[in-house]
Amino acid sequence: MSSHPTPPGTAVTAAAAGTWRIGDLTVNRLGFGAMRLTTNADGGSSERDRAISVLRHAVDLGVNHIDTAAFYFSPLRSANELINRALAPYPDDLLVATKVGPGRDPAGGWLPLARPDQLRGQVEENLRQLGRDYLDLVYLRQHGLDSIAEHFGALAELRDAGLIRQLGISNVRPQHLAQAQAIAPVAGVQNPYGVDYRRVQDGFVRSCGEQGVAFVPFFAIAGAGREAGVSSAEGEDIVAVARNHGATAAQVRLAWTLHQGPHVLAIPGTGNPDHLVANVAAGALALSPEELALLDAAEGG
Repeated sequence: MSSHPTPPGTAVTAAAAGTWRIGDLTVNRLGFGAMRLTTNADGGSSERDRAISVLRHAVDLGVNHIDTAAFYFSPLRSANELINRALAPYPDDLLVATKVGPGRDPAGGWLPLARPDQLRGQVEENLRQLGRDYLDLVYLRQHGLDSIAEHFGALAELRDAGLIRQLGISNVRPQHLAQAQAIAPVAGVQNPYGVDYRRVQDGFVRSCGEQGVAFVPFFAIAGAGREAGVSSAEGEDIVAVARNHGATAAQVRLAWTLHQGPHVLAIPGTGNPDHLVANVAAGALALSPEELALLDAAEGG
């Protein structure tokens, strides 16, 4: 790995981040999250051709893990529809992960968490929007459940029926992983986590690695209290490390994420072509043990 994320005159590809195997697919650990494709920074709907171009360029840069959901939409844009339009027929090595559980009405308002018997309809909605016969990876995103066994069991039945290849869980606690593993293999856990965000999950991240489960953090760039986007206010230590490498703070955050273990995958999202290139380049940013210790001491908790 290079100590500089963007060598002059070269384009870093997602392969620089290394790989992880999910089921029968090997993915580059630097992937792409589709949530931000549907809206601009001002909250308005994104420009369709630009979003499609970003998706295609991501694949050109070696991204083969895209994270999406049917509930990622704005009044004029659907992330799944954009992915279908940009990438179908899908490359054989591309893994498209999606999530079920939450739902939104046509006006964008959030609905109650889906019941187990409603999950098949959500899976079929993702299949239709993506133009797929099966889904590579489906996360059960839970909220407020003490036990996810009934919901996860419903998804395991859909996996047995051939509609889903791999199963994951999202927004969960360690006991939820144990509940799910007792029903069917869990390929991935997707939780909020970052250098200065939800660091109480450090032990859970390590436990996932010990079980061979991918840990896929979201809000890795946003950080504490900045879920809606990246703030210009950065910690001194993140800024100092970024300066050492001629990198951005966002690149340092992504590099820190990838340094947390070979099973940790990053899925930064953007609708900006330049930010896409910078995010992918972060996979080549090697932080020293001293820099990692500095970030952990300053931002952990």
